[in-house]
Amino acid sequence: MYLTEHFTLPEMTVSESAARLGIDNTPDAAALANLHRLCTVLESVRLLVDKPVLVSSGYRSRALNSAIGGSLGSAHIQGLAADINVPGLTAATLAQRVADSPLMFDQLILEYDQWVHLGLSSTRERRQLLTIRKGTGYLPGLV
Repeated sequence: MYLTEHFTLPEMTVSESAARLGIDNTPDAAALANLHRLCTVLESVRLLVDKPVLVSSGYRSRALNSAIGGSLGSAHIQGLAADINVPGLTAATLAQRVADSPLMFDQLILEYDQWVHLGLSSTRERRQLLTIRKGTGYLPGLV
């Protein structure tokens, strides 16, 4: 099932951890609607960088999020966040390109210089920029 032209429900819900642990990672109707919205933003990122966007983590059921040690308030649980990469771009370059664009998002987090977390809000988008590296915790901005 395609959520948008280039993003499918299976790629937004696939999880090796869920499969290994036998956890159902099927979104409910509200999360599915949010995934449609999220994929629309990911389509805009794809246009911005003119390359495919690869999703390493999208929707996470509460059980899956708990099992992998995710934040209790994670936007992934609502279908409002994806961890992404773009072939040929470093995570830092991708994060900066999105930050410099007019795209609306709630959080853009450069995580461990390996991937970018793009989160939306169910209320008001803050365009919050953060960086996390091993041993640093969350740092303001893209550093």
